[in-house]
Amino acid sequence: MNDPFSGLLPKAMRFYSLEQTQIVLLFGIIMFFGALGGRLFKKLKIPQVVGYIVIGIIIGSSGLQVLGKETIAALNPVSTVSLSLIGFLIGAELKLNVIKKYGKQFVGILLFESITPFFIVGGLIFAISLLVTSNLNLSIALALILGAICSATAPAATTDVLVEYRTKGPLTTIVYGIVAMDDAVALILYAIANSIAFPLLNGHSVSLGIQLLMIGRDIFGSILLGGFFGVLLGFLLKNIMNQDGRILSFALGSLLLCTGFSLILDLDNILAAMSLGFVMVNFAPAKTRPVFNLVEKFTPPVYVLFFVLVGAKLNIWIITPYLGILAIVYVLGRSFGKTIGAVIGSWITKAPASVRKYLPYCLLSQAGVAIGLSIAAGNDFADSIGPQILLIITATTFIVQLIGPVFVKHGVTKAGEVGLNITEDDIKKNTKIGDVTWGNEKICSQNSPSIVSETETIREILDAFSRHNNLNYAVRSDGGKLKGLISLEHLKETLLIGELAENLLAEDIMDPVGVTCSPQMELPEAYKLFDDYDTEAIPIVGYNEELLGVLEKPALDHYVHARIIELRRTIEKLG
Repeated sequence: MNDPFSGLLPKAMRFYSLEQTQIVLLFGIIMFFGALGGRLFKKLKIPQVVGYIVIGIIIGSSGLQVLGKETIAALNPVSTVSLSLIGFLIGAELKLNVIKKYGKQFVGILLFESITPFFIVGGLIFAISLLVTSNLNLSIALALILGAICSATAPAATTDVLVEYRTKGPLTTIVYGIVAMDDAVALILYAIANSIAFPLLNGHSVSLGIQLLMIGRDIFGSILLGGFFGVLLGFLLKNIMNQDGRILSFALGSLLLCTGFSLILDLDNILAAMSLGFVMVNFAPAKTRPVFNLVEKFTPPVYVLFFVLVGAKLNIWIITPYLGILAIVYVLGRSFGKTIGAVIGSWITKAPASVRKYLPYCLLSQAGVAIGLSIAAGNDFADSIGPQILLIITATTFIVQLIGPVFVKHGVTKAGEVGLNITEDDIKKNTKIGDVTWGNEKICSQNSPSIVSETETIREILDAFSRHNNLNYAVRSDGGKLKGLISLEHLKETLLIGELAENLLAEDIMDPVGVTCSPQMELPEAYKLFDDYDTEAIPIVGYNEELLGVLEKPALDHYVHARIIELRRTIEKLG
């Protein structure tokens, strides 16, 4: 391997060869600096996937060349696995009830957003190429091939942004459906374009029928292969629930087997993985669904590797002025075509307003299939337009992979779908005790209704119980410190003694406190305290030990459930 690290390692490596050590070190560099770049860009309010790609550009072919061509080629399996993971999780979004609700919009928008840029880019490229080269056949062929390639949308960068910003709603659903299916449209358009371009440049024809049969084999073969492994995985997971390690092992093993067989059979691994996910989410037993959450937790480091390698492959110094003009026209024409097509398709299918307005922002990214088709064109037209197509797609991929995620973020933010795809666990992890309300009342405040003075009488305490939601009250000393806790059950027992109870004060009937919490404590830790101390109420104290209220488990449950209901109502309002 011709990488700059060959002279940096000690010669006395007894357990690893130099190549193995280099790979381990390079994985460390990719993971560490990729994650660092993602973190930095996230701080700048830019999707972290852009940071991954920029780090790849810096250390790859366009920059320091820490990752040489041979190393990048050797790490191609990482990209393959990443795309399969993306396909699997996209398949999980294509639930039958979603398809039933949005199926008409999927198909209508898909056709317009794929075919419209085909004609716009094709027309512009033809005009410029003919003007510069005066070669009619070459110009037609170049326009057809680039027009076909431009119809594809990269699922990876798009869905990564949707996952990062936890989006949910009609726009997110449509985007998942479009990026899952428009690669198939791109393959069909490429087959048609290739069958027309080949005789124009080479003098003999290629059968369109044979090419379409091959495309049909690829599409339906991939779906059947993924469906088979989906059924197999569902069967295996029936009897191993509540064993996360085994579930994840079987899920990843099935996905890798599916990917491996798709490569052996020369099928589309993304489509096969998507089919696997689709079968799992729709036809496997309901108790197997947690597999998607487990796989999703496994994906972040793989995504870092994938997008850093995407950036490392890009060489931005190889474009001539003529090809630069074609690349700019390609990007502008593709963006305009995707926009017009998405708007027309949304209007015809009567999609929600948020889809009509903001879907075009989510369809700009280009990578996997487009690059794959450009490589195919490079082989099919090696002596004519092939090298030009490779350079144009490489250059434009660099551009749209940087700006695409930013536009996706803008679209889903404007559509109001950011932060809606969260679970109860997500709410707990991102909420502190000081944020919790019980009804319309803050549970954590120096004026909290769940606090009584040590000198208050039974009658006053009963009045407090009648006016507020709390079942437990903290007793505060004259100095504002915690003295004890009074529960409703304890108060009932006190009242049984009759008239003598009326003369008792809060300090006479309170219980000692075994545990406290602070306003800064996150909810998962609070739930753990409830379990560890077998209690339903924990006093809240501040930095100076001042009493701020009482945390009750029912109040936490109510708060979390109310947030979930609020999110569902918001999603319903979006359409």
